[in-house]
Amino acid sequence: MPTILADSFTSSLAKLANDEQKQAKLTAFDLQANPDQPGLQFHRIDKSKDPNFWSVRVNRDLRIIVHKTGGSLMLVYVDHHDDAYKWAERRRIESHPKTGAIQIVEVRELVEEIASTPPGPAQATLPLEAPSPVPTPLLFADLSSDDLLSVGVPEDWLDDVIAATEDKFFALVGYLPQEAVEALFEYAATGVLEAEVASVADPLAHPDTQRRFRILEGADELQAALDAPFEKWTVFLHPLQRGVVDRDYSGPARVAGSAGTGKTVVALHRVMRLLKMHSDARVLLTTFSVPLARSLSRKLAVLAADRPGFLDRVTISSFEQTAHELYALTTGREPGVAEQATIRSAVLKAATDQQETEFSPQFLVSEWENVIDAWRIDSEAAYATVPRMGRKNRLGTRQREKLWRVFAQVREGLAKRGLLTPAGLFEAVTRTYASRSEKPFTHVVVDEAQDLGVSELRFLAAIAPDRPDGLFFAGDLGQRIFQQPFSWKGLGIDVRGRSSILKVNYRTSHQIRHAADRLLPKNIRDVDGLEDLRSGTVSVFEGPEPQIVIADSVEAETGLAAAFLRELVDQGLAPAEIGIFVRSQDQLARARAAAEMAVLKTRTLVDAKAGGDEALLGIMHLAKGLEFRAVVLMACDEGVLPLESRVADVADEFELDEVIATERQLFYVAATRARERLFVSGVAPGSEFLDDLRRQ
Repeated sequence: MPTILADSFTSSLAKLANDEQKQAKLTAFDLQANPDQPGLQFHRIDKSKDPNFWSVRVNRDLRIIVHKTGGSLMLVYVDHHDDAYKWAERRRIESHPKTGAIQIVEVRELVEEIASTPPGPAQATLPLEAPSPVPTPLLFADLSSDDLLSVGVPEDWLDDVIAATEDKFFALVGYLPQEAVEALFEYAATGVLEAEVASVADPLAHPDTQRRFRILEGADELQAALDAPFEKWTVFLHPLQRGVVDRDYSGPARVAGSAGTGKTVVALHRVMRLLKMHSDARVLLTTFSVPLARSLSRKLAVLAADRPGFLDRVTISSFEQTAHELYALTTGREPGVAEQATIRSAVLKAATDQQETEFSPQFLVSEWENVIDAWRIDSEAAYATVPRMGRKNRLGTRQREKLWRVFAQVREGLAKRGLLTPAGLFEAVTRTYASRSEKPFTHVVVDEAQDLGVSELRFLAAIAPDRPDGLFFAGDLGQRIFQQPFSWKGLGIDVRGRSSILKVNYRTSHQIRHAADRLLPKNIRDVDGLEDLRSGTVSVFEGPEPQIVIADSVEAETGLAAAFLRELVDQGLAPAEIGIFVRSQDQLARARAAAEMAVLKTRTLVDAKAGGDEALLGIMHLAKGLEFRAVVLMACDEGVLPLESRVADVADEFELDEVIATERQLFYVAATRARERLFVSGVAPGSEFLDDLRRQ
């Protein structure tokens, strides 16, 4: 008898205490191994409208709800006895009459009230007749019952949807299947109903079924799914995501989408698909930082739990870590990479030696980082022709000649010391592999691709084979916080026609996403003309509004943040489900003080093992790629966000615009790490970005 895992089971499991989770998992393993063993106590739930619901005893008070038919056993819910029974009594599991997808449906007749508008205060008799109230428009008045059925609305919920105003629809969201919610949100935003009835013989093969249920092939797969309930997205893949994963591409491909839409999920499943399709595949899964590479490694291990040997064919590392290892492999020696401070000092010393006074130190450092080193300019002639994309300071021939003397000295000085810049490291490995037919990997999958620089992109193109599915990128232009924009097409990487945008945000509540979206433009266009259309993105669940606080003093802010943290713990959040972030190292003490006042233990990405029972404390840059049930962003002060020292270092108006944009995007990244709760604080007058965050 196959065992099927429902996402409602992993969600309910995550809400139990740790000891209860362990007991429930042991019973789940027993159910999968032998559901007919005498020790398992099954009891039919007589009051349920669905005769196939049974309870299985875990301990004196804990029960697993299963849906038992002749052909399968579904694990659908777990809770304490009374609450577990109430859950099952109010639901049924069925195939939708039109779409064919299997759904867990809340029985409409057992729901007393969906939403009601409280009566207004009593009014005194008016001297004049009051005007008739303007009727609230119905969102779906133009849709027929067939239209609603085509997107998965259950039959007994049709009348409620047809009668829904905007307020009442939000109240309905928690009762409707996810595919119906997404389609109706999209219709409310755009006026277009994307209805597609899939014709599949097996209801379990329907893509909307697969977002809720997964057939488990073995005990290892069940253990992986139950050990990572907060990362259940790795088990239940959204149909739109699956379409991107399974597509056959004719060249380099990219998936985009705002924070929380599952780009990393797609990248991970793309790796798994390549490994399944090609027995000789050697896949590189790479991203911009070592901590994020570690996170990808843990997540891929969940997916590959039932695939022995798959992980042996995957290399997971950061961009620079990959280049470092390939350099050592091909040269037999470790590369000497100069620190950023060393490089900046060399630029300023060369300017002094060459008596360069026409340009500011800020301009010289910026020109080195964003033009000379980024594009690996090695001669005065090359400098004369390089496109200085977006740079406001136009340079004549004489100016470039003078500047080149400065930069040539920097290059020579670093070379004499045997030092490479990070861009130089990428260039060295690029030269080695560009002309080789044999590559170190058969496929390269890139996460957080928006933070690739010129040298990194050239490097990845050089180590990837010349095959249609050799390069796959996942990223969001709205989360670019490190690199200046440049043309991918100009470097030979053209993803036009093979670029997809995800629109369903399953990680972040509507309230948090809606507030964070105010920080960025609705549409962001890259240098090659590709647009990330951020409008139309929908979140599939509701939550509390973000709390935004501007305190009179650091002490007052600390107290308010500590009270919020204490409230989270009192409400049952585990410390590990909380992230606390600030803009830079200088503000960490303020965040640490709030945690200590809340008697909350903290860890950093550097000093603690993964999975510890502490809240994560760090700077906003390190929040990228992570997610938490609750996030606290402190010290969002004027002069801190955007960071005053970055603003002071800009060389021209264009770079100032870029600094402000990337600071906004950094704030957006940090805010969208939160799933359910977001607290943002600063000391008066506060960051200019706070006004945008709370703008209605």
